[in-house]
Amino acid sequence: MATITLKGKPKPAAKTRTADGEKRAPVRGKGVSKPRPTLAKAQAERAEREEQFQKSQQQRNERAAPRRDERPARPKPAGFKPEHPPQRGEPFRRDDRDNRNDRPRDDRPGRPGPRPGGFHPDGPPRAQRGEPVRRNEHRDEYPGDRPRDDRPPRVDQRRVANRGPGFEPPQRPQQRLNPARQVDAEDGDRLSKRMSELKMASRREADEWIAAGWVRVNGKVAVLGQRVVGDVEITIDPAARQAQSQLVTVLLHKPIGYVSGQAEDGYEPAAQLFQQENRWKDDPSGIKPHPNHHRHLAPAGRLDIDSTGLLVLTQDGRIAKALIGDDSDIEKEYLVRVEFVGLPGAEAVPEGTLPNAALSNNKLALLNHGLELDGELLKPAKVSWQNEQQLRFVLREGKKRQIRRMCELVGLKVVGLKRVRIGRIPLGHLPVGQWRYLAPWERF
Repeated sequence: MATITLKGKPKPAAKTRTADGEKRAPVRGKGVSKPRPTLAKAQAERAEREEQFQKSQQQRNERAAPRRDERPARPKPAGFKPEHPPQRGEPFRRDDRDNRNDRPRDDRPGRPGPRPGGFHPDGPPRAQRGEPVRRNEHRDEYPGDRPRDDRPPRVDQRRVANRGPGFEPPQRPQQRLNPARQVDAEDGDRLSKRMSELKMASRREADEWIAAGWVRVNGKVAVLGQRVVGDVEITIDPAARQAQSQLVTVLLHKPIGYVSGQAEDGYEPAAQLFQQENRWKDDPSGIKPHPNHHRHLAPAGRLDIDSTGLLVLTQDGRIAKALIGDDSDIEKEYLVRVEFVGLPGAEAVPEGTLPNAALSNNKLALLNHGLELDGELLKPAKVSWQNEQQLRFVLREGKKRQIRRMCELVGLKVVGLKRVRIGRIPLGHLPVGQWRYLAPWERF
């Protein structure tokens, strides 16, 4: 079987020269670009362009602008042209444009007439240029407008002297009362107080939760200042419990010379020691410091300026209420160094007698129970000798300078006082002036 192969015509060779024999420029995209013109040729082209520009400028200057009176009239648009144009002050009539009924423009229904104070053909002339114009000076010169001079002067009715005999003050709208507060004060307690009594939160925390809408009473959202009567169902939102769990408590070893609360008499508050550089390196809590830990941090209990030992700073109102509340039953242990000075009128003891030998057993029994301060009988305490010059006090209440005043009643003088335990939290090896967090597993 034969195979036929078709071959096309061969392409002619590209012409490299023109008919005059000059070298032809290369095809676009191939070879080099067009060669630059010579200097003489470029100067000639520039002179030719400059000459053409000068001629055009000369022709423009010789062409004189026509005067205003020689200009041709502008053709008017072929529109509506009334046979008798209305004169000034004459109402415009629609029949000038078509053959409709004669009806003045101002008499058409639904169209108001000229507003008083605006331009009116029969009104007074307007002020010329340069003359002062008073606002609304033409408004009162038309019929139907009341002259400004006849208007009564404006009187301030808020002043009692300007009120006439028939003056009636405007009635104010009645105040909308919250039905949740419509309870007599003698018949109910504030909701925050009830929550504090039920140990749900402190009163400050309860007010914050109520303001945030986290508290419901019998299924309804509570409001600030609400009072409750009898047995009610108080529900706390889980968000409040979560916020409460983020509150921290700080255990500080207060040095001598710092006050427990606010600064007084030049002494700095112990809360100033709550800084990162004073944190105990062996803190077992694992809590990371946060700037919010300084907010609402208050001391739960107090230590005198000349006393040292464990001081609690807390954000949690439940802990504060448990430590310093009226019904608090948490023990506080102190080590007290004393000297025997005796009582006025009592027998003197030999010089150099140790306090434990000078204090009788009856006086020691009074320290445990039987003393009164400020007219109130003190709660039973646990007082025993730690060594010859040091007593161990375990109290369940905390009156102002209670231990010092108790010792004075039995002839002892306190020369040193240190708190070493609050509830189940001991001071331990916490150095003086340093602090640590209360660990999540620790309880007072």
